[in-house]
Amino acid sequence: MHITLCNEGTLDGFAVKMKEVTSNPAVKSVMILACDANEFTPEQVDPLLQQCPVPVFGGIFPQIIAGDKNLSKGTLVIGMDHAVHNVIIHGLNDPDADLDDSVAEAFSGFDCQNKTCFVFVDGLSKRIASLVEGLFNNLGLLPHYIGGGAGSLSFVAKPCLFTNDGLMGAAAIVAVSDVAAGIGVAHGWQPVTTSIKVTEAQGNRVISLNWEPALDVYKQAVKQHSNPDFDTTAFFDIAKAYPLGITKLDTEMIVRDPIIAEGNHLICVGEVPEGSYIYILNGNLKSLVKGAESARDAAWKGMDSSDRNKTIFFIDCISRVLFMENEFHQELSVVSQGRPMFGALTLGEIANTGDDYLEFYNKTAVVGVLDEAS
Repeated sequence: MHITLCNEGTLDGFAVKMKEVTSNPAVKSVMILACDANEFTPEQVDPLLQQCPVPVFGGIFPQIIAGDKNLSKGTLVIGMDHAVHNVIIHGLNDPDADLDDSVAEAFSGFDCQNKTCFVFVDGLSKRIASLVEGLFNNLGLLPHYIGGGAGSLSFVAKPCLFTNDGLMGAAAIVAVSDVAAGIGVAHGWQPVTTSIKVTEAQGNRVISLNWEPALDVYKQAVKQHSNPDFDTTAFFDIAKAYPLGITKLDTEMIVRDPIIAEGNHLICVGEVPEGSYIYILNGNLKSLVKGAESARDAAWKGMDSSDRNKTIFFIDCISRVLFMENEFHQELSVVSQGRPMFGALTLGEIANTGDDYLEFYNKTAVVGVLDEAS
């Protein structure tokens, strides 16, 4: 694996790193992780992507991870020694699109047994969970999955996925690889309410909870816990500490990030199923770092931890950074343990652990241990 970084996040620096990586005959595919603050546009980067001689995949994120640092500007260009098979799924904002059929058609005749799927989606799309369900329905747990949502903390939708055809939005790119991976998932958030029924929801919009306006129920619960001032504080500044947890049988709750209050509705990153039961969650620095440590340990389970050639691929939620602020380095340190590490700080995370359902998470740490020697 050939990991290069352009610290400045410039177009020229990106072009130099692309040429450097793709000129290496050992490189069979390229992953690109870039920061939103680079302000890349299709007009700028499409020619570079379209000229790339090997398969390319990746996304633009609020921040990226390079070693033990999180960067708000810069571009990682990672050359991989294995080729990938890229699959692009469109229609993630189309309410009428049958994403199950789209996935079935895109993967028809392709064997995913023992593969690793790097999955990047437009994190502001409305039907990410439907895409993930389509992947699980068609591919099951034959491959490992790891990836997340690309996009901007401005919450303005724009092209954010790197493909050989150029930057794309409202879509997903799945890069299927022979790279062996161990994957762990955990979050560290804890309930501060009893269970609440989602009585009306449309996609990623929660309309009512316990038959009352969703925002009213949410505010009341949060105020009982810490009494913040919703009138003088931006909604997201409060909500970043109080995500929703969707209950699942025999597994850790799936976290959903409410990012916008629109009228009396909550707009989340990812769907919240109508009829499901949720909790409002909260955490602290210690519990979240402990969650990341648990994800790290699960990723290493069954792998040789003495092998110093393995690389950590860390997908973590940008809202965990916003919550931990200057102490986020603790999470990076506990995950890397001094090993080579790269990754992205995302709008939602995608993963399975090999024996559990594939899920779209929010506010969750996903650790991948990659072994290209396999």
